Amino acid sequence: MSGARVPSAVVAVALGTALLAGCSDGKASAAPELPSSTCFGVFTPAELAPFMGTGDEARVDSPGDLRLTASRTKAICNIDVDGKPRWTATAERRPAGQEVTWGSEVEKHDPDELPYAGNSRLWDSGAAVVLGCTGPTETFDLTLFIDAVPDGLKQEQRRPAFAALMKKFMESARQQTRCGS
Repeated sequence: MSGARVPSAVVAVALGTALLAGCSDGKASAAPELPSSTCFGVFTPAELAPFMGTGDEARVDSPGDLRLTASRTKAICNIDVDGKPRWTATAERRPAGQEVTWGSEVEKHDPDELPYAGNSRLWDSGAAVVLGCTGPTETFDLTLFIDAVPDGLKQEQRRPAFAALMKKFMESARQQTRCGS
């Protein structure tokens, strides 16, 4: 089955036409359906639901896995709802020890450090971390980034939600990239 993998799969999921046919009373549409497993096979629809807003169609553009190597150094998952960006998750494999600068776009959000990861940032609409990894044959850094529209969460729920999602992302990325440390 691995021979049938496509490096970047695009999945477009539309809310069932039959469900929408009887719903033309002018009310806001519901959150769009997502595939059962999305963004590198890491996140479930329930975990991503607070970031999807309302709309008719979710478009997921993501490779099926995070198996980054020296030749495949980056993986990006983007989810748009009705053409509007709602969720981005990226993983990038870099040479070990490169300087990390978070940039003004992250720093302007008055970020905290993740409680479980040193070289990290956590803000109300995302999280980022750099992990030092020891692979089977080399050391490398793994940079993970999540950015989303959290309007489905109350203000006090946002940072805890992103911290939990980043923890899950880190665990999966470590396993899939063979990051031993």
